[in-house]
Amino acid sequence: MAAPKKTMRALQYDKYGGGAEGLKHVEVPVPSPNKGEVLLKLEAASINPIDWKIQKGMVRPFLPRKFPFIPVGDISGEVVELGSGVTNFKPGDKVISISFATGGGLAEYAVAPASLTVARPPEVSAAEGASLPTAASTALQQLKAAGVSSFDGGSGADNGDPKNVLVTAASGGVGHYAVQLAKLAGLHVTATCGARNLGFVGGLGADEVLDYKTPEGATLRSPSGTKYDAVAHCVTGTPWSVFAPVLADRATVVDVTPGIAAAAKSFLQKVTFAKKRLVPLVLIPKKEEMEWLVDMTRQGKLKTVVDSRYPLSRAQEAWAKSIEGHATGKIVVEMGGAE
Repeated sequence: MAAPKKTMRALQYDKYGGGAEGLKHVEVPVPSPNKGEVLLKLEAASINPIDWKIQKGMVRPFLPRKFPFIPVGDISGEVVELGSGVTNFKPGDKVISISFATGGGLAEYAVAPASLTVARPPEVSAAEGASLPTAASTALQQLKAAGVSSFDGGSGADNGDPKNVLVTAASGGVGHYAVQLAKLAGLHVTATCGARNLGFVGGLGADEVLDYKTPEGATLRSPSGTKYDAVAHCVTGTPWSVFAPVLADRATVVDVTPGIAAAAKSFLQKVTFAKKRLVPLVLIPKKEEMEWLVDMTRQGKLKTVVDSRYPLSRAQEAWAKSIEGHATGKIVVEMGGAE
C-alpha cells in the first residue's frame, strides 16, 4: 500500500458564519491517526444540516473544538493507515465512518474513530456508504424511540409497536430513509413533502402522501382519517398544537430538530405523565446500527437517493444546496468526481 501524500486538498472555515463563501480551499498536511483511529483516503462524503449548523455556531462552544475546521463527518473511503490499538482493519479495506466531532470530510484524507468505522461491501457504492451514518442512523433511532422494535416486515404492532406512522419532510435526507425503514417494520406510512416530490415519496413505499402546502398537509391530516401512533418529525417549526389533534390516544412524536420550546414541552409532558409525548432526539451513532444499515443497503432493502454529486473543487455548491433545504435525498461530495 502506497504511503499517503504529505499534503492534501481540503476545504475549511476559520470562524463562525459565512455560509458557503466561508469555506476556503487550502492545501494542508495529511492528518495522522491517533490511538484508536484510522486514516482514510476519502472517496465520498455527504453533507447534513448539522454540518452548516455547526458553522453557524448553533452548538458553540462545543463544536468546532478549534479553528480552522474542516467540516463534514459522514465519510467513505479506503483505509491507508492504522492508529495504535486498531486491529480489526487493514490498509486497503473499504469502509464508511462517522467523525462527527472532528469533522474532516471535505478533504482527500481524514481520520476517523475505528469504533465508528464499518466495512463497506462491493455492493454498496462510496456515495451510498457516505450517505448512511448520520441520516439513516437518525431515521432508525427515531423509529426505535417511537416504539418500533422490529424491522423484519412482521407485525410488531401485535407487541404494542405503533401501527400508523407519520413522516414529515419525507423527501429529505432523514425522511426518505424513515419512510423505507417504517415500511420494513410493516407500518402504515403517511408522509409529507413538497408537491414536486409526491410521486418520489410514494415510490419509497408511503401509503399516503400529503403536499405540506395544502390545507390537509398543513394540518397533517391523513386522507383516510388515520390517527398516528408515531411521528418521525424531520422538519422545524411545527407547534405541538398541530400534532395533538391527529395523534392516537397514546402516541410519540420524535423530533430530530428540537429547539428549546420542544425540550420544555417534552419535560412538561414527562412530569405530568402525558399519554401523547414529544421526544427530542439527539443522534448517538452506534457501530452495530451502521453495520445493519450497510447490510440492508447491500441486500437492496434500503435505498439511498442521491440528490446531487459534486467534486471536491465544487464543494461550496454542495454546501449552499444543503443550506437551501430543498434536496431530494442526499447531497454528496466525491473526491474523485469529475471536475
